[in-house]
Amino acid sequence: MAYVDGFVLAVPTANKASYLALAKTMAVMFKEHGALTVVENWGDDVPDGETTSFPIAVKCQPDETVVFSWITWLSKEARDSGMKKVMADPRMSEENMTMPFDGKRMIFGGFETILTQ
Repeated sequence: MAYVDGFVLAVPTANKASYLALAKTMAVMFKEHGALTVVENWGDDVPDGETTSFPIAVKCQPDETVVFSWITWLSKEARDSGMKKVMADPRMSEENMTMPFDGKRMIFGGFETILTQ
């Protein structure tokens, strides 16, 4: 079964176009280095929770939108190898990469797929 990297982040709503441009660039890199798919989702119906929620988790501000994205890989080994190559890619350097969001509030993790229907 596939391996999935998942991400939740808050992006300033005014930076939607910049974020999409970055996401397209990153998708190319991830796919060049072994990713099967890259999916980006712009929050449309993401309610605040009382105890926890996507907005609370990423400390989303009123002028920001929650983004939920994931990358699928053939396996954890493919992900580990591909992610290492992405991080070493010269296109990831500070002078080549502008982040249109606060990366310190991004939540991410790797997940083993246990069901696909």
